Amino acid sequence: MNRERVLAATPLLAAVIWGGMYVVSKWGFEQVPPLTLAFARIVVGAAVLYPAVRATAPARSFSRREWRQFGALAVWLTAALTTQFVGTDLTNASQGSLLTVVTPIFVIGLGVTVLDESLTRRKVGGTALACAGTLVILAGQYDVTAVTGGSVVGAALLLASAFCFGGFTVFGKPLIRRYSALETATYATVLSVPLFGALVPVEFALSPAAFESVPTTAPVVGAVLYLGLLSTATAWYCWYKGMEYADASAVAVFFFAQPVVGISLGVLLLGERIGPEFAVGGVLLAAGVLLVDTGE
Repeated sequence: MNRERVLAATPLLAAVIWGGMYVVSKWGFEQVPPLTLAFARIVVGAAVLYPAVRATAPARSFSRREWRQFGALAVWLTAALTTQFVGTDLTNASQGSLLTVVTPIFVIGLGVTVLDESLTRRKVGGTALACAGTLVILAGQYDVTAVTGGSVVGAALLLASAFCFGGFTVFGKPLIRRYSALETATYATVLSVPLFGALVPVEFALSPAAFESVPTTAPVVGAVLYLGLLSTATAWYCWYKGMEYADASAVAVFFFAQPVVGISLGVLLLGERIGPEFAVGGVLLAAGVLLVDTGE
């Protein structure tokens, strides 16, 4: 049981990795156009995941229905990352951080309506605590009035991304039950490569000037590797791995850790300051996660 509880919490590692993704992505967009950066990320992720599946999973013969299910996950994935990368490029830090809090709400809602998961008091209470804790932390770190100062289009795209990631999470559950987290994450990623690839010419046609000076420096390569190896291959596997042992609506609570980790990295790496709200919010967040995790 203890082992299963630990594995059910692997999405927390995914949230930790994604905590640094906002900063890396925002910096990367100054060097590489957003959709092209997303394509590079997916290619690297697929190049890591596919050999891992071939080396560890048994040979499979998927039915047409199953391939359509994997294909649907690829569409959810493409929509989620496309709207996320473009939305992040258009928004400020306050908007980006606050809007990520919406993602678990979409996951929980879809988990209850699509998968018929139970919405227990512990799950509701824990999620509400975690959400409140995250909001307290963000309110203490950012200028809340700046939320209205960013791009409305960017904010709408981030909301769309949150919903699409909820779809990617929830509709992956049946395939995870039937096969594994690694196989589901891998085939969804591989099938999304041509979808992302098709967006690159569109981006070039809309803004050819952005492609005139795309650098291939070590920091840019490092950013692509971070996004591909960690934010894609490792994080998506960990996110799905948790759903081998817990409901999607229970896994969702770990997502609240993402903006908190991002702020912590800013303190450690950039010398940013935090106030007492960080400690108060952190206690609420930890209590909420513990309440949901021990209730499964």
